[in-house]
Amino acid sequence: MQNSQMLRDMALFVEVAKRKSFSQAAAALGMPISSLSRRISLFEQLVGLRLLDRTTRRLVLTSYGEAYYSQATRLVEEAQKAFDDLVAETKGPSGLLKIAAPPDFWVLRHLSQIVTDFSAQHEHIRVHVDLKPSTIDVVGGHHDLAVTIEEPRETSLIMRKVAEVANGLFAAPGYLDAYGWPKAPGDLATHRTIVATAGTETTWSLSRDGESISVTVGGPISCNSPSLARRLALAEQGIISSHRLSVERDLMQGRLEQVLSEWDLPSTPVYIVTSSRLLPAKTRSFIDFAMKRLPAMLAATTDGELWGTSNARKVGVTLT
Repeated sequence: MQNSQMLRDMALFVEVAKRKSFSQAAAALGMPISSLSRRISLFEQLVGLRLLDRTTRRLVLTSYGEAYYSQATRLVEEAQKAFDDLVAETKGPSGLLKIAAPPDFWVLRHLSQIVTDFSAQHEHIRVHVDLKPSTIDVVGGHHDLAVTIEEPRETSLIMRKVAEVANGLFAAPGYLDAYGWPKAPGDLATHRTIVATAGTETTWSLSRDGESISVTVGGPISCNSPSLARRLALAEQGIISSHRLSVERDLMQGRLEQVLSEWDLPSTPVYIVTSSRLLPAKTRSFIDFAMKRLPAMLAATTDGELWGTSNARKVGVTLT
């Protein structure tokens, strides 16, 4: 077998092993499943070892496959990076860049501006943004990167922290008129709160000047959508814990009030996630661009006025 064919089959094996699915790998590669399966079988015959165990329900790596996968992945990624860098030297980064992101209002507001500005500067890169309300799967979703506020479940993924967004407690004036303002964290236990845990109570941790208090809270309505929780709060259904950036306009227009503002909740990190440290030029270009722009944009007020770093806390952002 020629070296070029061996390298191509190595790349095919990496794609199948990474996705643990012939059908998903074939779709990503744009080739028939039968052709992909045949190439992998020939590759296994060449090395004289079975690398994949196939059943009707699932596909798993053998012990030989596991050992080879880690080495082959590094070689394939380095080869792809070298090729992309070579192409980028002549015409700049190019290709389709697929970005996954949650449909949170503040993420969409700032990400849309970054994508617009990035696209204007990189005419050879096409950008597709894929909104994912559930946990983001960079590998299975065929994405180049993800912007997320959740730590990935897969420990193999690479996380780059862009900023930390502060959280607060908010309620509508009508709710506070009806149920009163909480004066201390302990008062939250007797209030209606809109939490993310379905049908049960949850714990909010608050801190102030070195003092920390945990309060068990709950209410008749819960949801796992920040956007819906905000709407429920606007409808005077209870107190929510939210990113301040998500409710900034509501605060400015008097539709929501911050309660216990002197108490801090744990901040939420904003990550850019990739499946590897060896990235094509298009992905590296976007990450560099976003990591320069996103922290400053997150520190901007809703109407677009930019705060200085010393004032970033006013809108709840820690620049990193």
